[in-house]
Amino acid sequence: MNTPDPYLSPFAWRYGSAEMRALWSEGATRRLWRSIWVALARVQCRYGLVTPEQVADLESRAADVDLPRALEIEAEIHHDVMAEVRAFAEQCPVGGGVIHLGATAMDVRDNATALQARAALDRVIAQFEALLRAFAASIETWADRVCMGFTHLQPAEPTTVGYRLAGYAQDLLLDYADLLRAREMWRGKGFKGAVGTSASYALLLEGRVDPAVFEAEVMAELDLPAWPVANQVYPRRQDWAVLTVLSGIGSTLYRFAMDLRVLQTPAIGEWAEPFGAKQVGSSAMPFKRNPIRAEKIDSLARYLAQLPRVAWDNAALSLLERTLDDSANRRVILPHAFLVTDELLTVTTRLVRDLRINETAIERTLATYGPFAGIERLLMRLAQAGASRQAMHEVLREVAMRAWAHVEAGELNPLLELLTADTRLLAYLSSEQIAAALQVDGYVGDAPQRARALAADIRRAIS
Repeated sequence: MNTPDPYLSPFAWRYGSAEMRALWSEGATRRLWRSIWVALARVQCRYGLVTPEQVADLESRAADVDLPRALEIEAEIHHDVMAEVRAFAEQCPVGGGVIHLGATAMDVRDNATALQARAALDRVIAQFEALLRAFAASIETWADRVCMGFTHLQPAEPTTVGYRLAGYAQDLLLDYADLLRAREMWRGKGFKGAVGTSASYALLLEGRVDPAVFEAEVMAELDLPAWPVANQVYPRRQDWAVLTVLSGIGSTLYRFAMDLRVLQTPAIGEWAEPFGAKQVGSSAMPFKRNPIRAEKIDSLARYLAQLPRVAWDNAALSLLERTLDDSANRRVILPHAFLVTDELLTVTTRLVRDLRINETAIERTLATYGPFAGIERLLMRLAQAGASRQAMHEVLREVAMRAWAHVEAGELNPLLELLTADTRLLAYLSSEQIAAALQVDGYVGDAPQRARALAADIRRAIS
């Protein structure tokens, strides 16, 4: 930290909001530690273990974190929490001696992490609701806009832009429910000492109050529920569970961004990111309009997907009453998971709000491939007219392949002309009936209604 030009993680300045970074900053972490020591002392004061003057002394200096001094001490003793205890105690001539009384380091660290993660969850939930509102508005705007649907990345049948958007939003609603559940279940370690038995607190409080009651009072000061059973740390499964939820959000946003990238290719050109008047697309190719925001979403979401595995190992390998081999990686995976999610939600919300829909390109795609989509409808009409479904399927397949060859050669789609002149079809339907069957602009079933219903579900969920 004392080098003139230290390496800085991109999460320190490029990715994530200033608000999310502030939650996980070293200064914020140590202020939380101090607030926990103050809460502990306040409750200990109720039971005669600490004097009011000592509590007041601690309260007066709790915000005055001296990071250089704490790091100086840590360089000597190699223990970050005890270094902060000593730095805090140096500032508090009256109360310094009672800091950390009865506690183990993880009574402080894990409760502080729980408070940080809960605040981060609250921020993510607010961001998520803004994203859902943006999706609902866009779905309603484009619910009726017919476009070509694709399966296997091949033209299939028409859908609507709003219905396609509703597919992502439906997954996001499930992510939102998971997020709310994770927030509701979030817990701190509590104050249970070195192996979770509360032995140190029981000794200090002997004859005064039950340790469980004492713990509840301290946790009430922090406004944080505690796990009823914990060893030296809170259950590491909790980290895995919340990172899995964040990873699930990343999966949904990845799919949206990937589809946007596909639809922005010039060969399709139906969707596009906003592109600034002075934005540079490429250092070598000035004409480029790359989907850099969607690519960033996919890049960061790919990283986010790996973090639950680290948390899984931490949970599975939390041997006996605790090992230290999760400590270093938890300094990384928890802040990074929330900072990635913060960035993903911010960027995706802007993309959805400012998404460019090229209706000319949509019409071009429909004109080129829409007639093929009418083949299913025509097959149904032929069967209704008494034709063999299997025989007509082969006829239509053969004609479609001939028309496809023309499209691949860059020519206009001749499918309508080929079908309306085919005597095998004219034996059952008139050329007008055949042409009508190939008009697929309205062949979207109840997609518009389902899209609007999903938008209404979103609005109810976040109201």
